[in-house]
Amino acid sequence: MTTFQELPIGKYFKIPGMNARYVYRKASSSHCSLGVALQPIRHGTEVIPLTSTEVADYFADKFTVKLDFLKSLQQ
Repeated sequence: MTTFQELPIGKYFKIPGMNARYVYRKASSSHCSLGVALQPIRHGTEVIPLTSTEVADYFADKFTVKLDFLKSLQQ
């Protein structure tokens, strides 16, 4: 684990104790993004940095769910 302040801008992370489906991205030294919404965050907040594989898996799952939904609308 690391703090939000130590995390490089642009990196994806999770917050311990939050729902596992919430993946955040460090947008600036004081804000993170969840989807398109910016949210303030404290510098000392502990975060769990995600590896590139975890980020790829997250987006693959997210888009698979959306694609399945769109396909269900065609039926």
